[in-house]
This record gives sequence, structure tokens and C-alpha cells, in this order.
Amino acid sequence: MSKKIDGKLIAENLRSNLKKQIIELKEKYNKVPGLAVVQVGNVAASSVYVKAKTKSALEVGIEVIDHHLENTTTQKELIALIESLNNQENVNGILVQLPLPNHINEQIILDCIDPKKDADGFHPLNVGKLSISATNDENLLIPCTPYGCLLMLKGLGIDLTGKNAVVVGRSNIVGKPMAQLLIKESCTVTIAHSKTIDLEKVCGQADILIAAVGRPEMIRENFIKEGCVVIDVGINRIEVDQNNEVKTKLVGDVKYNELEKKAFAITPVPGGVGPMTIACLLRNTTIAFKNSLNS
Repeated sequence: MSKKIDGKLIAENLRSNLKKQIIELKEKYNKVPGLAVVQVGNVAASSVYVKAKTKSALEVGIEVIDHHLENTTTQKELIALIESLNNQENVNGILVQLPLPNHINEQIILDCIDPKKDADGFHPLNVGKLSISATNDENLLIPCTPYGCLLMLKGLGIDLTGKNAVVVGRSNIVGKPMAQLLIKESCTVTIAHSKTIDLEKVCGQADILIAAVGRPEMIRENFIKEGCVVIDVGINRIEVDQNNEVKTKLVGDVKYNELEKKAFAITPVPGGVGPMTIACLLRNTTIAFKNSLNS
């Protein structure tokens, strides 16, 4: 039976460390990091995520500046708000909760955020810095989910140098930055996706498998070799029959009960990558605050 990677515990430790840092910063500078959270509309899942992020931020001592806008908000109005937040002194991090309504271009909005206040790490300038930096620089604003995955891997205490890492998924939010982070740890990295020929064979060569494809339980036992480390980024809601009653259940991109028999270590869903993503958002906000003190 494999080791379960407890994302909740690792995230708790990271938040505890951030809380101590913020107390020290407040004593020294008499101010704390500020995170502006912008939500447009009332998508239920977005509201749940915003609530969790706000709660965690307040718990570590980050000031939250909340902006919940109507679904009818225009792109021009949203850009004006972001430009205002870019110039607001008590705002160190800006988070625009995705997805945005269809009439708003997400990339244009993300590009408007001051890269020094980019709490998600999605701005092209920060993505570029991640790509060209020789090492995983602690002062960079790094996309939260991939960085959380890396911290979980490092927490296992295994040497990542030279390991074959396969990332299934090529998104700008997870797949591509995950590959960059693993390359800096001297892994040999393959990015696979839905059009990869013989995906099962490619995954079977992995010492480390990152599943971020967005397809429920797609990665099965026959996809991995014995002793592989599996990080499951997927969060999918599926319907299951329980006592002749249809209920919904959260599952990842891997078939957990199959892979746990072969993997050295594996993340559960929920309780794996999710808590780490939020903790790394708080990390980025704190780093942005520290960087502002030194500028």
C-alpha cells in the first residue's frame, strides 16, 4: 500500500510558517500583506473557492479587500477596477477568480494585473521569469497549483535529480509551469496530453506522474509502474449510485483505489493538491508584500 501524501497537513505547515512571518513583518513595519479578491458573477464553485481563499488569508493575518461584481459588469469596468487596485498601496496581491463571464476576455484581464501584484502567478512576465530562471527562485510569483505539487514532492524527501517525470496536461495554469519547475529540479520531463500516441506507455516510464488532464479517473493501474509517485491535480464531480440513490462525488484524474496498490506515494482527492493551491496563493501574496518593502 502506498504512502498517502497529506496535502492538508503540508498546507497547514506552510500557512503556520506564513502566519509567523506576517506577525514579524507587522511588528517591524506596522502593516500586513493585502490581497484583493475579485469575483464577477455568482458561479457556485467560484463562490466556494473565494470563501475558502478568503478564510485562509484572514487566518494567517492577510488583509482581504473583497470585490464581488455583478455578472453584467463590462470588460472595461473590470479593467478600470484592476488598474485602480494596481495603484492601491495596501493591495499587494490581486486575485481574479476564474472563470469570468463569456463576454469578458480572461487573458486581457490577467494581462492588466500589475505583475508585481500577480497573486496567481499567471501574468506573462512572471511566466517568463519562471521559464528563464536557472533555479526555483523563492522570490518569484509562481503559479500556485504547480508550486504546491512541487512542495509535496519535496516533502517526500526523495532526490528528484534525473527522475523521469511525466505531466499529463498542457495547460498554462498547471501543465506547462509544472514542467518548468520539474526541469529546474533536474528531472527529465515529458508533457503528454489527450493526443499523445500510446499515452499508457508514456506514463508507464514515469518515476513521477502529474495528472492534470481534467478527465475523471482516466489514469488507471496499468498506466504506472511499481514505485511511481503520483500527484493528482484533477478535481472532477461525477454521479455515483449509492443505495439506489444518485449522488455526486469528487474524484481526481486517477483511479485512486487502483493506483495506491502500485504507487510509492499518491495524493488523494479531495485533501491533496487543493489545500496546497490556496496555501501557495497566500505565499505569493506575502512574497509580493516583501518585494514591495524592498523596492
